[in-house]
Amino acid sequence: MSTVLLNPGGVTLAQWRDIYRGARVALDPAATAVMSASAQAVRRILARGAPVYGINTGFGKLASVSIAAEDLERLQRNIVLSHAVGVGEPMPVEVCRLMMALKAASLARGASGVRPDVVEFLLAMLDSGLTPIVPGQGSVGASGDLAPLAHMAAAMIGVGDIFVGGVRRPAAEALADAGLAPLVLGPKEGLALLNGTQFSCAYALAALFDVERVFAAALVTGALSTEAAKGSDTPFDPRIHALRGQSGQRETADALRALMAGSAIRASHLAGDTRVQDPYCLRCQPQVMGAALDILRQAAATLAIEANGVTDNPLIFADTDEALSGGNFHAQPVAFAADIIALAVCEIGSIAERRIALMMDSAISGLPAFLTRHPGLNSGLMMVQVTAAALVSENKQRAYPASVDSIPTSANQEDHVSMAAHAARRLMGMVDNTRAIIAIELLVAVQGCDFLAPLSSSAPLETARAVLRAKVPTLAEDRHLHPDIEAAIALIRDGAILRGVPALPGVCDV
Repeated sequence: MSTVLLNPGGVTLAQWRDIYRGARVALDPAATAVMSASAQAVRRILARGAPVYGINTGFGKLASVSIAAEDLERLQRNIVLSHAVGVGEPMPVEVCRLMMALKAASLARGASGVRPDVVEFLLAMLDSGLTPIVPGQGSVGASGDLAPLAHMAAAMIGVGDIFVGGVRRPAAEALADAGLAPLVLGPKEGLALLNGTQFSCAYALAALFDVERVFAAALVTGALSTEAAKGSDTPFDPRIHALRGQSGQRETADALRALMAGSAIRASHLAGDTRVQDPYCLRCQPQVMGAALDILRQAAATLAIEANGVTDNPLIFADTDEALSGGNFHAQPVAFAADIIALAVCEIGSIAERRIALMMDSAISGLPAFLTRHPGLNSGLMMVQVTAAALVSENKQRAYPASVDSIPTSANQEDHVSMAAHAARRLMGMVDNTRAIIAIELLVAVQGCDFLAPLSSSAPLETARAVLRAKVPTLAEDRHLHPDIEAAIALIRDGAILRGVPALPGVCDV
């Protein structure tokens, strides 16, 4: 297993993606000194005796309440326990691990006032395979992702539960078995762990990394559908896209043209085709998928910055011994990025479903109805289009922007919030839906191409067909189709359908 070295403030999207997919995590040793300086600054600030939010005061609306020096350790423990109020299903382990790494990198910037011990403890948990059980609901995206991060912090102090090898165990027991004593929080450290956007950011990044494969697979299935329907590659001519100038559109057209290059199917109908123009779902793939690529990259750029940022409050400036209260915990950038991702995910699935529907209709596709040689006795692939339609409609409902919502909290002290947590968390289901839609298109497009034998497609598309056919045989007579769909989904999830395909535009190429 590879190891990612966290360089606080300079971690790349590719490195975050590796962590999400299971890489180990280590910290650049240079971060220790800046964290120590930050923690020492907190102690000097405390020695002055002036009230400083979250260090020697209460929290939120209770910020005016001063806390005695002998109660500062208890104050930090109390904020963790009182804020661990999440509900719902636990975060997926891989997303929670990403959240922990994001938090470690943020704290390691040396502006949060925490000792190196805190970050080292987080990394030790990651290294030991200890994943806090964090309920997925309870954050409004300001003041940070308080409730979910409180559950993470609670596990660090030995409270709550932890997943170890897929088994739920009491946190104190799991820590002890790993040779870790529960963390004792110093001044500011509980608040620093709770305050931040790492829960929302982890979910948004996870969706971004997952949709990158779905996007690439959709280019392959879109090209296969064009072949099956004997569509034209003229709409992918670079001269068309140069005149518009949209970069994603140009890249997508180039990719589609390369995927179809050398196709005998395409060559067979270059002359004598009576269809002057293809339906939009074939012809406008560069415009739709290119626009999706552009906005996904915009979201990726926002999240790359956010993942490397410091988003708690107050922030400690060791050079001047100042604790400055601000609002970096407000997750509006993540909320906007997540909403943008949702729009793109929805449209990738929407145009793919139209291609699936096209191939069900023999009047448009020229293929047998529902892609079966004996319609009537057999229903063929009739119902997979219904499933795709259901998933598209579900995604449309989920795509409504979360970032336009706000609700006051903490007795109106926290009177405008981002809803980034919901915006990001809902993306996982949307990506799952779109992956299934693209898997269905893969089944349909390859079945359609089978009817064109002995004509073959291009080398990369024939490779993709062979990958599917190694798992799913041609549909000759009606059979139980659910396993076929699951097999196709797996090929997209693990990237197998992209093997042997030329490099395709990357969502995280920012």
